[in-house]
Amino acid sequence: MEKATLTVKGMSCDHCVRAIKDNIGKLDGVKQVEVHLQEGKVDVAFDSQRVSLGKITETIEDQGYDVA
Repeated sequence: MEKATLTVKGMSCDHCVRAIKDNIGKLDGVKQVEVHLQEGKVDVAFDSQRVSLGKITETIEDQGYDVA
């Protein structure tokens, strides 16, 4: 199990939090997602044998947010 913290720009409301959490949570291999709106951070725990950090980043960016 790997853990990563991503800096995400463009989140501004509870809808953003829910959208990111729901979409990342659907990826096979993602075990836990915590979105911190005030800090602009997303903590994710995932199985790197089943999903890459790149795929997680891509999923966030596909929703219109920037991952730093």
